Amino acid sequence: MTRATSALLAGLVGILLAMTSAPAFAAPSDDAEPDPQITAMLEEVPGGVLIDSRHAVWPELAMELTVHADKGRSARSVGSCATNSICVYNGLSLGGTSTLTFGTCGNHTIPSTFSAKSLANARTSGYVQARNASAVVATVYAGNWANISGGATSLRCYL
Repeated sequence: MTRATSALLAGLVGILLAMTSAPAFAAPSDDAEPDPQITAMLEEVPGGVLIDSRHAVWPELAMELTVHADKGRSARSVGSCATNSICVYNGLSLGGTSTLTFGTCGNHTIPSTFSAKSLANARTSGYVQARNASAVVATVYAGNWANISGGATSLRCYL
């Protein structure tokens, strides 16, 4: 695949994710600065595409980061994690200020700039393990969620 084709594909995937993800955010004005969490993640994980000041995607990793506008948000249910997605929150009980969303079942690295505290599995089957190195710190079956004890460095999804 050529560099131009890859860039076009990444842009199209980013637009599609921005249009279908919830909550939807308006595009930033020209003077809007990206949230510091977005900036840190873009610096740590190559291949990211900035969608707006609170949303970035990594098409090749099937990962997106959303920084919530309402930082005082209360706990949320699995229903807030899109169908067939795996969501990692930086707060306990599916709360916090930002969410990493993975759209594929596989092994995913959680960037060190993201503090994983809870995990939702909005898939219809299988389970996801949050791991800290090789130790399993949480297991979440389809349609459920759990808090993560001790933080996590990766996810492993089983069909």
